[in-house]
Order: sequence, then C-alpha cells, then structure tokens
Amino acid sequence: MLRTGTRLAVLGLGLSTALSATALPLAHASPPDRAAPVKALAHASPPDRAAPAEAVAYASPDRAAPVKALAHASPDRAAPAGKALALPAAPARNVPAARAPRTEKRIVRLGATQSMDSMNPFLAVRLISTSIHRWTYGYLTVPDPKTLKPSPDLAESWKTSPDKLTWTFTIRSGATWSDGRPVTAGDAAWTLNKIMTDDAAKTANGPAVENFDAVTAPDDRTLVIRTKKPQASMLELPVPIMPRHVWEGVPDIGAFENETYPAVGSGPYIPVEHSKNNYVKLRANPSYWRGAPGIDELHVVFYENPEAASAGLKKGDVDWIGRLAPPQFGALAGDPNLVRWNTQGRRASYLQLNPGAETADGEPIGDGHPALKDARVRRAIHHAIDKKTLVAQVQNGLAVPADGSIIPPMYREFFWRAEGDEAVTFDPAEAGRILDEAGYAKGADGIRTMPGGGRRLEMRFSVHTEDPVEDKLAQFLTGWLRDIGIQLTTRRLDANKFTEETGGTALYDIAISGWSVNPDPEEVLATHLCSRRPTASGEGGGTESFFCDDEFERLYQAQLAELDRPARVGLIKRMQERLYTEAPVIALYYPNNLEGYRKDRIASITPIPEDKGILYGGSGYWPVYSLRAVERAAPADDGSTGGVVLAVGAVVVLAGAGALLLTRRRRATADERE
Repeated sequence: MLRTGTRLAVLGLGLSTALSATALPLAHASPPDRAAPVKALAHASPPDRAAPAEAVAYASPDRAAPVKALAHASPDRAAPAGKALALPAAPARNVPAARAPRTEKRIVRLGATQSMDSMNPFLAVRLISTSIHRWTYGYLTVPDPKTLKPSPDLAESWKTSPDKLTWTFTIRSGATWSDGRPVTAGDAAWTLNKIMTDDAAKTANGPAVENFDAVTAPDDRTLVIRTKKPQASMLELPVPIMPRHVWEGVPDIGAFENETYPAVGSGPYIPVEHSKNNYVKLRANPSYWRGAPGIDELHVVFYENPEAASAGLKKGDVDWIGRLAPPQFGALAGDPNLVRWNTQGRRASYLQLNPGAETADGEPIGDGHPALKDARVRRAIHHAIDKKTLVAQVQNGLAVPADGSIIPPMYREFFWRAEGDEAVTFDPAEAGRILDEAGYAKGADGIRTMPGGGRRLEMRFSVHTEDPVEDKLAQFLTGWLRDIGIQLTTRRLDANKFTEETGGTALYDIAISGWSVNPDPEEVLATHLCSRRPTASGEGGGTESFFCDDEFERLYQAQLAELDRPARVGLIKRMQERLYTEAPVIALYYPNNLEGYRKDRIASITPIPEDKGILYGGSGYWPVYSLRAVERAAPADDGSTGGVVLAVGAVVVLAGAGALLLTRRRRATADERE
C-alpha cells in the first residue's frame, strides 16, 4: 500500500463500474477480426445510482496544476449509511440480523482511441499496449514519480564494476508472479537472452540489448549483465521481465499472441480478459509486492474514433480519456463534472519520408517514390511546411511548432533546437530553388519530374481512417506541396494496415506518425537505426523511418558508451541534428498532453511527473497504481443498512446474459506508438 502522505496518481484510464449490487463480468465472445462498431448506447441515469459524495475538494476543471489529494473516506472501508434511528424495543426473534455494510467493486474505465497491437510484450509497440504491459509486468527499474530518474522495481539494488562493463542487480526478495511462483533472476536472464537471440523477440526492444555480451543468473536473486562497451542507459531498460516458466515453452514468439487468461504477471494489475478491438479487462494483483492498487478492476475500452470517445466521457460511459485531439478537448469545456487536463506533452508528431527502404540485410523493399531518396527533395518538402499554421489551424493552438527534432521540449536537458542558418523555415521560394538546382523541372501543369524528364513527383500521403485532425493536416500539406511542384494524394488506412506499410512492407511515400519519448530518449533514437529495419522474412523491425546512416549509427554507439552526462547529452543533440538535416522524418509539432476525466467518478489523481505531468501515457505505472475513486452510497436492498459503491462508469446490463455492452470499437492509431 502507499505510504502515508503519498499523493495519488493516475496514468490515464477509465473503466467500467458496477452499478448493481454485483458487478457483472464482461462478455467474453471470441474476438472477431473486425466487428461492426457498436452504436452509441443510451445511458439514462440508472435509478439506483447514488448522488456524488459532497466532501470532495476539486481543482478548477481547466487547471493544469496537479489535483491535490481529495477528501474522501478510505476506499477500503464502507462509509456509514447514515445516522442510526432510535427504534422501539422488539422481541429479539423479530429483529433481523444486522448486515455489515457492503463494498462494491471499485472499477474504473479508461476510454482509448487505440487498441492493442499485441498482448505479447516482445512484439507490442503501440502506446496503449506498452502502457498495459507496464501495469502487468515488473521492470528492473521504474522512473521515480517526482524526478523521473531510475528507481528500484524488481531490482532492489545494483552495482557496476570499475570498468563499467559488468552490472550486478539484486532481485527483490518476496516479489512473486500472480500464480504464486517467486520472481527470480532466472526470469530476467531468460527474458534478456530471448531478445538477444530471437529475431522476432527483438521487435519491441531489440536495441536495448544489442550491446549485451552475456546475461546470467548465478542464483535466484543475482542477475549479472556483461556489456561489450559501457552502456549509459543500463538503469532505464524499457524491457518488461517475463515469467520464464510460462514463456520458455512458446515455440514461436513472433506468432504467439499471449491470449491465455488470467495472464501471469508481477505488476499491479493482471489482464483477465481481452476482446480484440473492444476492451481489455484487468484486475488488481493482490500479491503485488508494493501492495494491491486502490481499485479492484481497470477496464480499458477501445473507441472507433475520438468523437465517440469524447461523447462517452461526457455521457459517463467512461471516466477518463487520455490523448484527446484538440477539437474533442475543446468540446469538454463548460461541463461542471469534467476536468480538462492540459499540460506539456512527451510526444513529437512528424512526417515519415520513405528514404529508399531496405531490409536489415540491405535488400530493397517497398515502393517508395525514388525522388525521396534525395535528401535535397526531403529538405525542400521541409521548407514547404508552415508549422505555425498547422499548430493554429490543425492543433487549435494546443501544441508547440517543432523547431527541433523528435525529442520534445518537455525533456529540457535533451531537447535540441535548430537555430540560425541551420533552421529550416517556411520558405516555398527556397524549396523551389532547391528543386530547380537539383534538376526536378516543372511540367506544363506545374508538377515536377525526376531529373532527365522521368517519373512525375506524384506521391501518396498515408493517414489513419476516421481522423479529422489528420484529414485537415492532409489538406494543408497537399496545397503547400502543390505550390512547389509535388502532387500529393491522401491515402487513408486502418491502423493495422498503416503500421504494416510504414514499419514493415514500406509501401508508402510520406506518412504521419509520432512517438512518446521516455525520460531517457535512447529508445526513440534507436527506432532510426539500421538494425530496426525488418529482416527479409519480415521479423524484427520497429523502424520509424527505414533510415540507415553511418554517421547516425556512429553517434548512437558513442552516446551509448558515454558515461559523462553532459558529453552524452551533446551526442544525443547531434543525433537529432542529423535527423533534422537528413530529414527521413520531419517534426511538425509537439502536441500538448490533452486529457479529460470525470470528477464525480475520480476522487484523487496525481500526474507523472507530479509537477504538471501526464495522467495517461506517462512513463511508469504510478498513476494507475495509486488511483482512487469517488465513493457512493449503495441502494438499500432487503433491509440491508447500505454500503459503498465506487461508481466509476456507466454500464448497460444485458438481461440474462451477465454481460456488459461496452464494445466500443477502436480507431487504433499507429501514431500513438511508444
């Protein structure tokens, strides 16, 4: 349990609530590949819903400052139903036995406009997936909720050799898997060795272990990692530790979906049900080494589009939504039950430009336009984009124009800004001059051709289906690129197809994307390494650009081995500069972190970091672990004295089926990758 005085936090969820005396389970239908979207449910206020507790202090709905701990009864105890009435004496045989106050399940529901790409942590890269895995599995270390610096998790302590090549971690005594087996150093060693030796297992976090020479477990509590060179990021490995006794029998990691429930984990929550594209249901882990979370269940409900998710929050179908688009965030204004959360974000939104994709073995792949192999063309496209207009018109002013690369200004130490002559400003005339000098001549209709009169500069712009923000972005880009002689045609893809084409088959020219950056930015930088390109068989991967550049690789290896902090920061800034000038990606803006939650359902919440940080999608599990819900008096039945219902979401009960109709289809967005 949390120590006294610890502020409560939330990572951005929102889940279903039992409004009846007994919380019914979600329907566990066989997950369809793509079921039809469920229409909006009519949620009249249930007759047995109690009024919100009044003794709760809330911050102003639009304040970005952290909400203080709210005054409420302990969620682990039933609140008094009211003052006792003085009753006349009666024979004992006529007095029914007094019932203890009931405590209903404390369930919170998160609405997300993204669904799981995989329940397998070796394969998953989407933000929602990595978030759920952070809640399910322990890591060697986790970011401190105040400072974001590494702090103990499954590793309770560590030391390094004088040459900085050997790291010895002491695994926490008493930590157990949810099936009762102890967590051991053998689990950690097996996980890391699996990534080192299996191409499919490298998909999510391969670069994190590329510098490892050997990983062993001399005993159950000692993990030894020997590196080839010093590694500055050793205390911030983004790798969840998996239970060896469950996973070592899996014959093909790349084909394994990890859909056996309840899952076996060591984190604060355990997945117990998943309906593909519809929801994931998690229960509090009573054996979690820090103590069970403050709620009983966490249900993540996937919506088809941002408009439906926002409407669900306003109606009370869900209690919390993270990663809101600016129009939906604006639509939440004026509702006294809603808190709008607007803080600095940890993401960069950018364009991917196909630079001539190849596999990890150097074999050409995909069908990218050959002009995009030319860095001069990519720079001309950069000059054609008015980022300030995009922020004002597409992001409604709720973002910062990107005058740097892929690390957002939230991380002040690592953030790099282009200045002076190095800055690529909005300058269509300069874009035209670059293309003219490079030999891309305009035809009679204004569209340019390849040097020598070859292929026309007609390119595709890949966006996600049902995303009005990306549609609006496409309109601006189409006009601006037409002005410099490039014809752009918008291509709308569902999220799975988008991810496949922009990260695997390379069937794209230009695409919209983005990444949520961790406190140590090594992971996002690694998505542009040669090794992140897929193999010829399609395994591994995780590339964000199909970029493969000798200078970028050299800088990456140098920062990896640099233990002097200021020197390493300098190398990371040079890596960003290289991405900026070579332009396999073009950063457009750094979106604000926009969220909303119901203050009649959420009792206390602290962001990460605690000072004006993020609720959903932050680094670590602290917010969801310490979440508390508003207590509500349960309706009396059969003479009971009442109890407590922690009502955190509206549900529709299907009579006779014991099922909850909350299959909001998602708009799974590869733009929300981590």
